[in-house]
Amino acid sequence: MAGKKAIAVVAGVGPGTGSSIARKFGQHYPVIVLARNPANYNEVVETINSSGGHAIGLSTDVSDATAVSNAFTKITTELFPGSPIAAAIFNSGGGFVRKPFLELTTEEFEKGWEGQVKAAFLFSQAVLPLLLQGVEEKSEFPPSLIFTGTFPPPPLNPQLGATGSVRGSANFSVFASAKFGLRALSQSLAREFGPKGVHVAHVIVDGVIDIPRTKGYVFEHEDAKLSPDAIADSYWFLHTQPRTTFAYELDLRPYVEKW
Repeated sequence: MAGKKAIAVVAGVGPGTGSSIARKFGQHYPVIVLARNPANYNEVVETINSSGGHAIGLSTDVSDATAVSNAFTKITTELFPGSPIAAAIFNSGGGFVRKPFLELTTEEFEKGWEGQVKAAFLFSQAVLPLLLQGVEEKSEFPPSLIFTGTFPPPPLNPQLGATGSVRGSANFSVFASAKFGLRALSQSLAREFGPKGVHVAHVIVDGVIDIPRTKGYVFEHEDAKLSPDAIADSYWFLHTQPRTTFAYELDLRPYVEKW
């Protein structure tokens, strides 16, 4: 598909936050969704396309350099040649391990780093040239690179907070160190590329997200879970901020969440 219409790319799409973000940005841009398993993105791609939008799913392991290179070669040469990226969202939850520190293997620790820091590095190197192209072509909104900080992975006790980006908890050394690294990377990129017109932001998602796998989590308050659609609204808010008012970090949690 030829043309220079700006596009959005969402890495890490499943039945929760990633799909909500894709649907939100798909109301305004053609959207590419990346996930290892096509089953994770097929439904949201169908939903966006049936609603009059344009979405394409690519099976991609964002922690694998070759896979990321192949995906963006396809995007830039076959699907949307010449198109800048308006918004790129890194929402990968890969690499989570919850274990006592002395029981961890080197492989498990490396898996956490690869799923977050390495994957974010590869994704950022692929999207930033296309985001800078959007700056040059004066996109409607400042081109945006947004990282999802912490969010509760499947084994997380619903009574525990998820502030792994800023606080390491017992048995969460892999998760916290990977999320610390992701936050540090995003902060460095914000300082380097913000002055060039790219809005780099990091979102701390602290609490249980209301998705199918958390339906069994029962709380005293019925609205104690984060709405994935409301999270997506916050990402859109970041994307539409003018260059005079870039927010680097948003901290999102339910009103009853302890922190």
